[in-house]
Amino acid sequence: MTTSEAERSAMQRALTLAVTPGVPLGPNPRVGCVLLDSDGSRVAEGFHRGAGHPHAEVEALRAAGDAAHGTTAVVTLEPCNHTGRTGPCSEALIAAGVRRVVFAQTDTNPVAVGGAARLREAGIEVEGGLLAEEARAVNRTWTFALEHGRPFVTWKFATTLDGRSAASDGTSRWVSSRAARLDTHRLRGLCDTMLVGTRTVEVDDPELTVRDEVDEPVAHQPLRAVMGLRDLAPDRRILDDRAETVHLRTRDPREALAALFARDRQHVFLEGGPTLARAFLEAGLVDEVVAYVAPMLLGAGSSAVADLGITTIADAVHLHVTDVAVLQGHDGDDTNVRLTMTPTQTPTRTPTQTPTMQRSS
Repeated sequence: MTTSEAERSAMQRALTLAVTPGVPLGPNPRVGCVLLDSDGSRVAEGFHRGAGHPHAEVEALRAAGDAAHGTTAVVTLEPCNHTGRTGPCSEALIAAGVRRVVFAQTDTNPVAVGGAARLREAGIEVEGGLLAEEARAVNRTWTFALEHGRPFVTWKFATTLDGRSAASDGTSRWVSSRAARLDTHRLRGLCDTMLVGTRTVEVDDPELTVRDEVDEPVAHQPLRAVMGLRDLAPDRRILDDRAETVHLRTRDPREALAALFARDRQHVFLEGGPTLARAFLEAGLVDEVVAYVAPMLLGAGSSAVADLGITTIADAVHLHVTDVAVLQGHDGDDTNVRLTMTPTQTPTRTPTQTPTMQRSS
């Protein structure tokens, strides 16, 4: 079987539907669906609006009514085959009399898998893989979390041109420009978890919320996670009622991510200090790096990451730059450069080097 131009066009429309503004980024995948008649004309469409709402296929079937019989369902993700808050989409498509199903991305969720097989068993034509990579990009972190059994980790930091995240007296507030800080809040809003160490909470007392241009928290807030063994003072702002907070009593990044994955978290925004950054880098658990570089020099002060034990340039951690953006304020002086990168290797230590066990004090 092959797909038609009408089906390809419908899939592109379904991908657009999947990323409809306002659709939550998790914990469910974003999915769009378009129904086509035998002539390739669109009959109805739908998209998933978040956990607890009907899936995209069901939305499209409801919109089509009796006209769904004999159609081709074009959907960005393989129809599910399980009963959760909603029924199996595979059974809904069978009951509606759909003739053919074309999907993009295979559903690897062990709970939902088997939709394509069930449809074929019922005599429905099934074709998978149309614009699959585009569909994976729509649900990048959801797909990653399923395939790796842990959340995707984005490490964000701000630095001067000479690699300092704070001056020698500890001040760091103006390393990031206002434009960069607003951009950071935008990126925070794309994640479902923000993670820092207990020392960051103790020293910096961050609120760790997503805020708008007038510095007010927005309605939807990611989980605030604190990693480390020491107790948190009850007056810390991270413990207020503006967002949920969890204390992960471990210094092991893998244990922390496992605990967050068990909470159905898929994308961690790592905002801790240099010790926490080192722990995740050494564990090979940084999947993306976002650096805000300010046009200033300090010459001394804290670096973005603690000592990795690298003594020769051959062992340097290499990063692949995927995006560069200049963030400029209204006055022209309030400027940072944002670099988005992916690590191409993890740090290696020689056998004589022993990494410290206190990762995120």
